[in-house]
Amino acid sequence: MLWSLIKIIVFVAVVGALAWGAGYLLESQGGVQVTLMGTEYSFGPLQSVIAVLLLLLAVWLLLKILSLLSATLHFLNGDETALSRYFDKNRERKGFEALSDGLMALASGEGKIAMAKAAKADKYLNRPALTNLLTAQAAELSGDRRKAEATYRKLVADEKTRFVGVRGLMKQKLAEGDTDTALQLAEKAFALKPKHEETGDVLLRLQAEKEDWSGARKTLSTKLKNGQLPRDVHKRRDAVLALSEARDVFAEGNDIEAREEAIEANRLSPDLIPAAVMAAQGYIDRKKPRYASRVLTKAWSVHPHPDLAAAFAAIEPDEKPAARIKRFSALTRLQPDHPETKMLLAELNIANEDFPAARRALGKLAEENPTARSVTLMAAIERGEGASDTVVKGWLARALTVSRGPQWICENCQHIHANWKPICENCKSFDTLAWKTPPMSEVAMPGGVQMLPLIVGAPADETGADGAEKVATRSDIEDAQLIVDDDDAKEKEQPAS
Repeated sequence: MLWSLIKIIVFVAVVGALAWGAGYLLESQGGVQVTLMGTEYSFGPLQSVIAVLLLLLAVWLLLKILSLLSATLHFLNGDETALSRYFDKNRERKGFEALSDGLMALASGEGKIAMAKAAKADKYLNRPALTNLLTAQAAELSGDRRKAEATYRKLVADEKTRFVGVRGLMKQKLAEGDTDTALQLAEKAFALKPKHEETGDVLLRLQAEKEDWSGARKTLSTKLKNGQLPRDVHKRRDAVLALSEARDVFAEGNDIEAREEAIEANRLSPDLIPAAVMAAQGYIDRKKPRYASRVLTKAWSVHPHPDLAAAFAAIEPDEKPAARIKRFSALTRLQPDHPETKMLLAELNIANEDFPAARRALGKLAEENPTARSVTLMAAIERGEGASDTVVKGWLARALTVSRGPQWICENCQHIHANWKPICENCKSFDTLAWKTPPMSEVAMPGGVQMLPLIVGAPADETGADGAEKVATRSDIEDAQLIVDDDDAKEKEQPAS
């Protein structure tokens, strides 16, 4: 309210001042006399002021006309002027509108529309870094690989967009299955931008697929320096690469270097089972059983595994069963409640023909957590204690329908592998194999396999009909395992779910 009052007062004051000035000029005497070409012109005071104002307006208009004529001449000459900037701004506006529409079409999955908008944006804008990138991605979306490749090559020619172009070409070669060229492009892209995590992962995977273990270890070290990997993950993956490198060296016949690489892999990751097995084998070859026992014991304390037990047995291959049980106490006392420990003790006692001890060692594992291996061991124990053939066959029939137990499974695609590998043979992911039970361990059997326990007899705690004690021989145990081994082989041949 106060501000409105102030504005009214100021307006009245200005009008009053003008009116007073005009009255003063009208009452004043004299004026201005101008002689032009012999003619004299006389102006009063008010007329003189008006004439001066008109003269100033005429001079201003003249200057503007001259400025316009000068700008027109500069525009026609190709120089930058306000007029050229106006047209440039108009073209830039149309170009960015086309670019925006192209990005929206690209996000919507309309490749052809995106390509058309990219061409329009390229016509109006002098921004090849933007328009070429949109053109390349739109060409990929619409399936025009030639156009996309040619555009990515344009991006490679510019230093500012070189990484984007190399990465685009790399992804194209990966899609085409040309891994050799993709590997070269990945190396170049990683050299241009070492901190780009996705490129580093692709390069590491390709190097592992090509079994370039030394190159993969260098890439892994670079990723660690750039802070893209936790230190524990780096140690684990470096151990996997060192183990893979040791295997290749061993295949080439250089046993000494292979042993050193295996020992290094075990040092980097003591819980890596294949590395522990290979390192132990290296110590065994060098006649150092204590070192081998130490490596296997440490690995067993982290993760019991049948391969560790087999390598531990290889330290003294000719020992008696009773002596083996005593020596294996170094393993079995570490994790006594682990299923692998229970089954190992059961196998050792079966080999020693101490079937009651084998039953005590196995406990209720075959009933509470049955696997093909534990159920087969139970069949061997029943056979050794003199149970009837019906009871033994009942256990063997059950072994066909229970879980196969832990296996090497890719945590990425759940593919089952017969042996550990650094790369999944199904999805090609690196270091994703884990020793665990498949998520869907129950196998649907054809026909009447589920009826087998009813046909051949269910497992039970009973002795033979004649009450005579039977002793299981090595061939009896192998016969009991045969059915399960055949079924394991069939299951591993099936594709992963």
